[in-house]
Amino acid sequence: MKHRSIILGLACFALFRLAQAVVPAPDGGYPGGNTAEGQQALLSLTTGTYNTAVGLFSLRSNTEGTSNTAIGTGTLLFNTSAGDNTAIGAGALLSHTSGSSNTATGAFALFKDNTGQDNTAVGAGALFNNTTGGVNSATGYHALLGNTTGDSNTASGGQALQANSTGHDNTATGSNALAGNTMGSSNTADGSLSLANNATGNNNTAIGNSALLSAGGNSNTALGFQAGSAVTTASNVICIGAHVTGADISNSCYIGSIFAQPSSGGMAVFINSDNKLGTVTSSKRFKEHIQLMDRSSEALFSLKPVTFRYKKEFDPTTTAQFGLVAEEVEKVNPDLVVHDKDGKPYSVRYEAVNAMLLNEFLKAHRKMKEQQKQIDALTSRLKKQGALIQKVRAQVESKRSSPDVALNEQ
Repeated sequence: MKHRSIILGLACFALFRLAQAVVPAPDGGYPGGNTAEGQQALLSLTTGTYNTAVGLFSLRSNTEGTSNTAIGTGTLLFNTSAGDNTAIGAGALLSHTSGSSNTATGAFALFKDNTGQDNTAVGAGALFNNTTGGVNSATGYHALLGNTTGDSNTASGGQALQANSTGHDNTATGSNALAGNTMGSSNTADGSLSLANNATGNNNTAIGNSALLSAGGNSNTALGFQAGSAVTTASNVICIGAHVTGADISNSCYIGSIFAQPSSGGMAVFINSDNKLGTVTSSKRFKEHIQLMDRSSEALFSLKPVTFRYKKEFDPTTTAQFGLVAEEVEKVNPDLVVHDKDGKPYSVRYEAVNAMLLNEFLKAHRKMKEQQKQIDALTSRLKKQGALIQKVRAQVESKRSSPDVALNEQ
């Protein structure tokens, strides 16, 4: 209705300025605010209004449709009653019959569209094969070329999403972005050749030239030039950083420029089973029920350190490792074990083990200090006793020598 009001307003303004109209009146003007120029343009019109047809067979079949604009040979050729469509370029929206609010600019743009609505195609062959898909936007040569029934796709760039047929809610920005996608949905590709070979994968996000180039899995995320280039069939892979190729291993994460990077004064990073990344705080303001560890740390004496090697699928180098077995530690103290989302033992809280080791060290240190005091006191007593014994011995020796001295004097 808003569009109609605008058109009516323009018509009234035109009538008001009629006295200044050119004479003779330009050809091609027809009742109902229609304009037609070209062989059989608007040939079938009955009650339609405010249509503009310029070119051979443009809007030829239109009868009741209103506010359509067709410029170019065969534009909106088969449209009958739909309105608010715009077609500019030979064959643009040629097969369209009843959908509304489509815009096609470029030779053969939206060429096969039948009943689709709210589509925008800019570029030669853009949305060429679309038939009933709606709310698509294609900008670029052959963008969304193969789309037939897919809805709510956005393609910006030459051949972006060109193979898409039924996939929906995809966004491709860049030449050949998501070019091979056919049925995959809810993918986002930003960068030339990003997600170019994805066909049926869903919920992938690739930002950067050639990011996730060969990926075909689901829910992968890559950020950076050629990020995730090694991912092909895996799902839930995260690759962050230029040239961070990752690996074709599901549920994995790769981040560039963090290995072998000194970071003085920092803190260790921990990850919980909800994939939250953070640090462990030691500030009192985050704690409650604080009490001395006392004898709790004695559980350490029941632990059994082992040597081992990870399975090759986790560590191809099979490097020798040193540590504990979570299942065995759980038998000693479940609080020392990290569990996965299924409640199964996954790892050992080595930072807690270190704290317990410190407690046992301090207990042993205090005991040693107490024993040292006892030893020092005993040593002091022994020294005093030794001195006393030496004194007594001297006195005894003195008494023994006294008679002999007296005898000699006589």
